[in-house]
Amino acid sequence: MSYDFDTIVDRRLTNSIKWNRYPEEVLPLWVADMDFVTPEPILEALSENLKDGVIGYEVASIKLQKVVCARMDELYGWQIAPEMVLATPGVVSGFNAAARAVCGAGEGLLIQPPVYFPFLAVHENQKLTSQFAPLAKVTEKGILRYKIDLEAFEATIDSNDAKTRMFLFCNPHNPVGKIFTREELSQLAEICLRKGVVICSDEIHSELIFGERRHIPLATLSSEIAEQTITLIASSKTFNTAGLFFGFAIIPNPELRKRYQASLKEMTLHVTSAGQIAAQAAYSGACDDWLKEVLAYLRANRDFLANFVRENIPELEQTLPDATYLTWLDCNPLIESGMLTGSPHEFFLQRAKVALSDGATFGPGGEGFVRLNFACPRSILEEALTRIKASLAT
Repeated sequence: MSYDFDTIVDRRLTNSIKWNRYPEEVLPLWVADMDFVTPEPILEALSENLKDGVIGYEVASIKLQKVVCARMDELYGWQIAPEMVLATPGVVSGFNAAARAVCGAGEGLLIQPPVYFPFLAVHENQKLTSQFAPLAKVTEKGILRYKIDLEAFEATIDSNDAKTRMFLFCNPHNPVGKIFTREELSQLAEICLRKGVVICSDEIHSELIFGERRHIPLATLSSEIAEQTITLIASSKTFNTAGLFFGFAIIPNPELRKRYQASLKEMTLHVTSAGQIAAQAAYSGACDDWLKEVLAYLRANRDFLANFVRENIPELEQTLPDATYLTWLDCNPLIESGMLTGSPHEFFLQRAKVALSDGATFGPGGEGFVRLNFACPRSILEEALTRIKASLAT
């Protein structure tokens, strides 16, 4: 079956955050949802559920848990039991619940900036001490790559006069689009095992992978690592159901799982019936043809973006993401040359009428950057890039 990702859906007619935060003349390429119609099997499942006219409380069923288990086995050969799968109101709620379950007041939470900005709020939400082990940036012919500084990572553990209790990990990484290799994952996990640090691995983008690279769930490295890991997943980014706020925590360790369940209860984190229905349809395999085609379209968008920047704005350094539908753009060379003044986010918003995510909100290492969401029809992406180019020429 062929799917249409070129048709523009007028989302200003809805309550879309993405399309209604800024004035009508602004093209929004910021918040991470897609401008594509959600797969039909999900829409059909939601519609079917409404036929009896009753929208009541529901709990995650054993059938749904088994669907998640089957998905993990099919994709990664990861064999988990249904009781290890806990429903959450999305990944952000999931990692806040993890921090509450694992850490005591004032204890350390380790993250790797620049990183998905809700990571940066967890220490405030849960009254913890923030500990930053920044990723190291490497530039090769205008393409940004990021790597782990293992010495700096280990040195950050127990820093700022706080015992590190949890490492909040973004895998694949948002915003830099990095898929971590088995060697990198093993090195990080070994340090955490040795230091007694629980790992909470946000793997929401794990099915948005380009090319031959494969995502490796951290917990699949060994049984010892699995016992010390909370894995967070959701179908929402992959199948464009972000507004339903639903995800899962996979926790093999029974004691850790019990503490996590207690956190969900204390924080009154209930899940929606619509989210459960959508997730079951998404993970059933019924949407996999759509996923295959959307990945091909996204990869073509990624390459179109990379080529446009290379040919028209060579001073702008960029990632070529292996995962996610997000490109991380370093505008610092433009600032240094005088082509761009002030905040890149504000500059492009005011001069180009294009809304991008402000890199400074992603923590240390994000200053002078913007994040661009290319999950949109090609015509919108091309128009936005043309505007950005023109804004730098004035």
